[in-house]
This record gives sequence, C-alpha cells and structure tokens, in this order.
Amino acid sequence: MSLLGANGAGKSTTLKAISGLLLREDGAVTRGSIEFDGERLDKLPAEEVTRRGIVQVLEGRRLFQHLTAEENLRVGALVNPSQSDTKRLLEQVYDYFPALTSLRHRTAGYLSGGEQQMVAIGRALMAKPRLMLLDEPSLGLAPLLVQNIFEIIRRINKEGASRFWWWSRMPTWR
Repeated sequence: MSLLGANGAGKSTTLKAISGLLLREDGAVTRGSIEFDGERLDKLPAEEVTRRGIVQVLEGRRLFQHLTAEENLRVGALVNPSQSDTKRLLEQVYDYFPALTSLRHRTAGYLSGGEQQMVAIGRALMAKPRLMLLDEPSLGLAPLLVQNIFEIIRRINKEGASRFWWWSRMPTWR
C-alpha cells in the first residue's frame, strides 16, 4: 500500500499519527480515529504503538550516529528483549542486508546513505513489526541502490515478516 501526494499534503504527518509520533510533536488527531486490527491507536504513545507491532522508519535515516551499525540494530529489539530472539533477528537482518555483516562494528555516522538506510530498515525489523511504515525509503539514494532497497522490501513483505505502508517517489517496476 502506498500513500502518494504533493509536498506538504500531510503524508509524513499521517504516518506519524499512525505510529504515535505525532503526539510527541504536540500534534493530535482532531477528527476520526486511527485503528489497527480493531484497536484504537491515536491516543497511545509511540512506545505502545510499537509494542503492538507498528514500526516507523523515519524519513532521513535517523540513526544514533555515535553507535555502531549493530548497536543501532539492537536498539530496535528493546521492545522484545529476549536474548535468543535478538540473536535470531540479527541473523535475519544480516540475511536481508548481507552488506551490513562486514559493517556491524562501524560507527553509523560514517556509513553511506544507503548503508544507513539498510540499518534503519533493519532496526525496524528487529522490533518484529506487523506493519512497517516507511517514510521516503529512497530519499537521496542512487537509483541502483533504490532498486536494491525496494527488492529487499518486496522480499521481506513476500516472506511475511511485515506488511508495509510507505510514501515515496516509487520507481516503476517492469
């Protein structure tokens, strides 16, 4: 599923409202409500929305720049703190993004934009999402890398690891 529209139309705000991040910005849903699997979300803080399986990958690859790639990934698993689960999830992320295996000890702030995007998506996967919200996952990436990222997203979705909803300038698939 995609959410498309002009700049300033409210796409990112919509994703933030779903994920609970809008409340952190002193925003609010003023009409209607947001529900997922029959449960109302719009009054819940972001951490509760995340515990219910909805995870947002923010625009701009917001990572903890001073942490390593793997430390950033492990942050995503904090909502499900089982040690054995974390190890399995890390293996899954490294399977989806093999390039991260050799970068696991590199400081995130020194990774390329594409590598940072892989870490950001991988961190979201570590939270075992039922629904992943991707805000412009291709922003600022080279066309070849964009194709690679979307192929991985398609694979994750096909394998049932998560459902996706994103807004982006989607490439045309042939």
